[in-house]
Amino acid sequence: MIQKLKNRRLILASKSPRRSELLKGLGLEFLIKTKEVEEDFPQEMDVEQVPQYLAKKKAAAFREELEENDLIITADTVVIVGGEILNKPADKQEALQMLQKLSGNAHRVITGVCLMDLHKTVIFDDCTEVHFKPLDQEELLNYIEMFQPFDKAGAYGVQEWIGYVAVYKMIGSFYNVMGLPVHKIYEELKKW
Repeated sequence: MIQKLKNRRLILASKSPRRSELLKGLGLEFLIKTKEVEEDFPQEMDVEQVPQYLAKKKAAAFREELEENDLIITADTVVIVGGEILNKPADKQEALQMLQKLSGNAHRVITGVCLMDLHKTVIFDDCTEVHFKPLDQEELLNYIEMFQPFDKAGAYGVQEWIGYVAVYKMIGSFYNVMGLPVHKIYEELKKW
């Protein structure tokens, strides 16, 4: 696959260091480009459709800049608990409220991905079910203080302390929870 993409300029349109790390794990060379894109969506939209919608919206922001050999990758990850999307927390209080909702519960993490060049657009997602054991307020506050999870959907990073102590069961891809379903990206890039 790497040989197949040799004449392509892969672009990861994401500020996330975790997404960059995961894509590097596939052995691919790529550039990082970012742009501010409003992450709003229609209120009546089914929460399960939001990640694909936002991934496509992020890719569309780059459409006019793409050159013939460019292939852009965008993604959006949401955490859903009880039918509610938990975005990135604005502050410590919101992070605590989110983590309290996750504590002792199962939730779903869905990452939508968009691959786009000048001739083709492919959109897909991956869903992982994550089970958290109960954590007390002191544990949650310590986690927030130590890891400052304000750039993470649902206010947590599965690869951090909270993942080690709270996640006791996961159905689906660990890497999807980190922010990029690399197994699916690999399969889609093989078809390109």
